[in-house]
Amino acid sequence: MNFYIVIPAHNEASFIGKTLESLVNQTVLPKQVVVVNDNSTDDTQHIIEYFTKHEWISLLNIRSSDSHLPGSKIINAFYKGFETLDDNYDVICKFDADLIFPKNYLEQLAFHFKSDPKLGMASGFCYIENNGEWVLENLTRKDHIRGALKAYRKSCFLEIGKLKPSMGWDTVDELLAKYYGWNITTDESLYVKHLKPTGKSYNKTAKYLQGEAMYKMRYGFTITLISALKLAYKKGNLTLFNDYISGYFKAKKNNTERLVTKEQGQFIRKLRWKDMLKRV
Repeated sequence: MNFYIVIPAHNEASFIGKTLESLVNQTVLPKQVVVVNDNSTDDTQHIIEYFTKHEWISLLNIRSSDSHLPGSKIINAFYKGFETLDDNYDVICKFDADLIFPKNYLEQLAFHFKSDPKLGMASGFCYIENNGEWVLENLTRKDHIRGALKAYRKSCFLEIGKLKPSMGWDTVDELLAKYYGWNITTDESLYVKHLKPTGKSYNKTAKYLQGEAMYKMRYGFTITLISALKLAYKKGNLTLFNDYISGYFKAKKNNTERLVTKEQGQFIRKLRWKDMLKRV
């Protein structure tokens, strides 16, 4: 299978070399990798340039805002890289610049995609270092694919309307994939080292965006309330609950544009209730 990979990177000099080295050592090599160096002020560009000795790795330098807002910044950078690629991919990946992949990562993803023609998205699991041990980065349920390591079958990627430049993009993509009848797989045997924990570099203005995303995905208040409480608990900071709820009501007051249609929203709410009741 033809794997094309886009890696947005902003000041990732401490990590990007390890990420690219792990891709160079894959048992099944990607056909193209483009690293989008987004306004870095450290040595990120020079490290990427070293890896462009591999003809299938390329560098794209862009200049966007210094602000690290989850969603829009990283997806806009993704699209800058995506636009440089041709159309001959079977699987398109959006990977973070702070990951170390096991050598068989792409080989195993290819196996899953070939085994199930209705498989739209697949991934392994992110692990973070904690007191010298690598432990599961347990911010979400295990059947959710983390935004750090998304891989989409081409037809699924196109049918869901590609990626949304908004907080919540890495949840709404799965919900829409399910809406259109695609399957999603997470492979517990694929341990991916996540070198920089999620959200570490988000700025203070990002704190309301999670609640705003829940509004945009048409969760409704009750599901938002439950989801906000659960996420704040998992992050070990219950004060975030107030931020999420405030973000939801701010988006509602401003009549913020939604990410999904009313029909898709009905499907999403029904799916969310079904998932929650199953876990209860």
